[in-house]
Amino acid sequence: MSRLILDRRTFLAGAGAAWAATLLPVRSEALASDDLLFASAFMDEDQTYGFALINAAGAVITRQKLPDRGHSFAANGPDGKAVIFTRRPGTFALAFDPKMRTEPTLFSAPEGSHFYGHGFFSTDGKRLYATENAFETGQGQIGIYDAKHGFKRIGAFASGGIDPHDMVLMADGKTLCVANGGIVTHPDSGRQKLNLDTMKSVISFIDLNSGALLETHTLPAHLQRLSLRHMAADSSGAIWIGGQYEGDAANRPPLIARVGLGQQLVMPEFALEISSSFGNYIGSVAAGSDGKRIAFTSPIGGTMFIVDAKTAAPLDTRTIAKVCGIAASDDDFLISTESGDMGAGRHDEHWDNHIARVV
Repeated sequence: MSRLILDRRTFLAGAGAAWAATLLPVRSEALASDDLLFASAFMDEDQTYGFALINAAGAVITRQKLPDRGHSFAANGPDGKAVIFTRRPGTFALAFDPKMRTEPTLFSAPEGSHFYGHGFFSTDGKRLYATENAFETGQGQIGIYDAKHGFKRIGAFASGGIDPHDMVLMADGKTLCVANGGIVTHPDSGRQKLNLDTMKSVISFIDLNSGALLETHTLPAHLQRLSLRHMAADSSGAIWIGGQYEGDAANRPPLIARVGLGQQLVMPEFALEISSSFGNYIGSVAAGSDGKRIAFTSPIGGTMFIVDAKTAAPLDTRTIAKVCGIAASDDDFLISTESGDMGAGRHDEHWDNHIARVV
C-alpha cells in the first residue's frame, strides 16, 4: 500500500508537467479544433496504465499516464472538465481539462471507501457524484464532491443496495437511477466476489437533492445470480441495463433489462442465438445520439448488438472480437476492442471497457 501511495504522490506532483509534455503542437491544434473528443482508459504493451483522448475517427490525439488502471469517465464539469475514475477497488480519480487549458487534479475516495469506476456531474457542473463502496459495511453509497473547489468530498447518501456500479442522471436533472450489482467485495480480497450465493441486484431511483430512495426494482429468484451493472437512457427517459451472469456457464439467462420511474422492470426476449452471443456478459451499454437506439457490447462473446429503444426489436448484430468500449458518435457508434481497435484505427493500446465523449 505504501508503494501505491508514493506512486500517487509522485504522479500528482508531476501530472501537470507530464500532461503538457505529451502535447506536440499539432496535437494541441487538434484539441482546439476537434468538435468531438472521446476518452478511453488503456493498458500499454509494457502493462502500464493510462488514458487517451481520441477524435471521432478513432485517432489518438494524446495520452496520459495513470498510477493504476482507469475505468470510466464523467464529463461536462466546471470549465469543461472531465474526470476519470479508477477501476474497483481503486481509490483515486483524476479531473482534467480535455482542451489542456489547466493542470489536472488528483483526488481520492475517503478512507474506508473505494470507487466503482463511474460518476457524473450535476447539471450545473458544481458537484461530482461517484459510485462507492463503504467496504467495512459492504453498503453502497454515492459520494458527493465539490467540483468547484478541488473536488473535496462534501457528503454521501445510500445507493439503495450493494455494489453500485453505473448510474444515470435522468432528464429532469434531479432523479438518479443506480445499478446496484449486488456483489460484495473488499480491498483485502482484491476483486474476489464474496457473496455469490446471496447476491441481489437492485435498481434504485433516488432523489438527487435529498438522497431519498424513491423506488427500487429487483430480479426474480431464478435470476438471483445476474448482476445488473451498466446503463444508458433512451430518448423517452427509460433506462436500459446490461447484466453479467455469475451462475452456471451453461445457462443462457436474459442479460438486458428496461425500466423507468413508476414502471415495471422488464427483460425483453431475444432469439437464442442472440442471447448466446454475449457469453453471459455485457460489458458496456450506450444510447445512440438520437436516443432511439441502444447498443450493447460483450468482449467475452465478441458481439455488438443494437436494439430499437421503442420496440426492443433487434436492429443490428456485429461480430467483433473483444469488443467492449462504445459511445454515440454522430449517426453511428465509436467502438473499441481490448486488442487495440478504436474506430477505424488500430493502436498498440489494450483499450479498457468504456469510451466517453468528453467534448
